[in-house]
Amino acid sequence: MAGEIPDLIAEARTGTGKGAARQARREQLVPGIVYGGGIDPQPINIKYNYLLTKLRKGRFLSTLFNLKVEGQEDVRVICRAVQRDVVKDLPTHVDLMRLRRTSRINLFIHVNFDNADKAPGIKRGGTLTIVRPEVELEVTAGDIPDHITVDLTGKNIGDVIHINDIELPAGAKPTINRNFVIANIAAPSGLRSSDNEEAGDEAEA
Repeated sequence: MAGEIPDLIAEARTGTGKGAARQARREQLVPGIVYGGGIDPQPINIKYNYLLTKLRKGRFLSTLFNLKVEGQEDVRVICRAVQRDVVKDLPTHVDLMRLRRTSRINLFIHVNFDNADKAPGIKRGGTLTIVRPEVELEVTAGDIPDHITVDLTGKNIGDVIHINDIELPAGAKPTINRNFVIANIAAPSGLRSSDNEEAGDEAEA
């Protein structure tokens, strides 16, 4: 399971409609709605500056949150839309969807690299070049992996690690339908320089 699901703190909004939404914005709140999960939609407000901080961290639409509303049970949600002011590009409304444990969602999962001490290429001075420190996977909400693991055992200079080389957790699959690169082991800079010199000498010859 994922190590820690970040909280998203909100408050229940009593009124609905444009009047209540305008009032919320005057009070430096961003109105929103929580829907799905087989129960009635719940109007909410989120503090403007608090939401802006969350948005600026990035990947707000692909992060699973633990929604906390005072007086209600916590619920897992994912944001489905953020409406913004057309001039200022600032948030004016958010749509959150409740998730069942069986819901399928896209999330970015961290990549761990293990057994670097067992990689001959790294022992020879090669550098592990990480192309994707995170990979977007389609996963089940009730079984979200904390990370996926790349085993570097036996990897040599020049080896390239693709997504198909990694054993993914049960039920998880990449959102990109191609065998993309995760990392590679690059030659030491000194070796690369000597190779370039040799190539230049051969060209001159």
